[in-house]
Amino acid sequence: MKEILSISDIKLLVDTFYDKVRNDELLADIFNGVIKNKWPQHLEKMYRFWQTILLGEHTYYGSPFAPHAHLPIDAKHFERWIELFYGTIDELFEGEKADEAKWRAQKMAEMFLFKIEYYKERDSKPLL
Repeated sequence: MKEILSISDIKLLVDTFYDKVRNDELLADIFNGVIKNKWPQHLEKMYRFWQTILLGEHTYYGSPFAPHAHLPIDAKHFERWIELFYGTIDELFEGEKADEAKWRAQKMAEMFLFKIEYYKERDSKPLL
């Protein structure tokens, strides 16, 4: 077990996690259906996102919620996403950044679910 300290650690985390997502019974169809053949681009974006969040190296620019706003997902999808993410962290890493990654992922999932439900209830779209 090691700590998350570098971009190579971020890449290991992201690649391992999304390998699980791409093959998960609940999540695979959603992710593969949206991302299609653009997995390399998606993974690169996720490297930059987590590099910015965990390493403080500002390489991600964008709005992470907007692409998720109208996906056909609900609480069970977020619960499974968190389960896979935590499992990946626990398999590979330990320490402060590993704990922070789990905390941030949980908060992000909660916020995304809240916002998705908000827009579904109002049949509206977020400002991009």
